Amino acid sequence: MSRFWSAIGLAALLAIPAGAADVHAVLAVPRQRVQFADFRVTGRLVQVDAGGARTSYGISIKAHGFPGVLRVLVEIGQPAKARVHVLLEMRPNGQNAIHIARPGDKAPSILPSGKWGDGLLDTGFSYEDFLEPQYFWPTQTVVPDTKYGARICDLLKSAPGAADQTHYAEIHTWLDHTIGFPVYIEKTPKGTAAVKQFTYFGLRHEGGVWSATQVEEKTRGHAGSTLLIIDRGSARANLSLGDFSPERLTRFQD
Repeated sequence: MSRFWSAIGLAALLAIPAGAADVHAVLAVPRQRVQFADFRVTGRLVQVDAGGARTSYGISIKAHGFPGVLRVLVEIGQPAKARVHVLLEMRPNGQNAIHIARPGDKAPSILPSGKWGDGLLDTGFSYEDFLEPQYFWPTQTVVPDTKYGARICDLLKSAPGAADQTHYAEIHTWLDHTIGFPVYIEKTPKGTAAVKQFTYFGLRHEGGVWSATQVEEKTRGHAGSTLLIIDRGSARANLSLGDFSPERLTRFQD
């Protein structure tokens, strides 16, 4: 494990009350999944409006945990008019960054943190939703043996610290007790009661890594939803720094 991940993990664990061994155990699996991420997937991001009409975008996602930073590259390739590349970076102490590029840009630009809660292409998935920083936030509590449907889960309640850049006030994650993978997440944005709900479907185990084939986002009290549908991918992609370079971020297929 890199010094970065060791340091950030230790800082978070020090904030957990002594004797909360169950919290440490629950956090271990999702943290490891983030720390050692090395995957690529392609699929569709589908916006479903209140009337059931669908707007579909071709999407690819790459992620790799490097020493000192987790990088996630989200690329919208279709339709052509919607093309955009987004690079998300997660570093110690909540100092994250999001870079964005569109066709014709000479260099990527920094997305202001005030826009992290905006929906990518006005869908229900915000830019920040493509990261999972909640597992490293300083305040963590767990309610074990909580049922979600037929699954026995550990309900993890996470809250950010003052230095964490996020538009969420708290996140509740239902982690399958056996595999430590989320089956359902509720995210509460700051200053609003409009809770965002994420449900994970089609869990599968490939190359020693658990993943979902579909994630559905709904906002409580609002009609419509957004689907992230994964068609194919690799859990061991052997990605390198060049896959996340500024040159790659500004390169678009004609």
